[in-house]
Amino acid sequence: MSVSDLNALSDDLLAQAHGQASGRSSTTVRGHADRLRETVIALVAGQELSDHESPGEATIQVLRGQVRITVPDRASEMALRAGQLADVPGVRHGLTADTDAVVLLTVAL
Repeated sequence: MSVSDLNALSDDLLAQAHGQASGRSSTTVRGHADRLRETVIALVAGQELSDHESPGEATIQVLRGQVRITVPDRASEMALRAGQLADVPGVRHGLTADTDAVVLLTVAL
């Protein structure tokens, strides 16, 4: 059994993100041979993951801050804050940090 301290990891990744020109930092905490891949992603306020294809069945849990999931072909977006969990859209989408934010992305492999 392995244990990850997501609070400490969030602190570290946010500090790294503030030092990167991209304003983001991430690490995979599980998923090399498992059925799930879990990645912690930190984004500085105002930064985004530009539109990208859906990874398949996946969820996003906000550990810190607030983010928005956007779908470019639709006039819709979903705002999420710390403590909330949502399904990742099964279509092309983006992610924007409204505040400094850390999310846990879980993808079914």
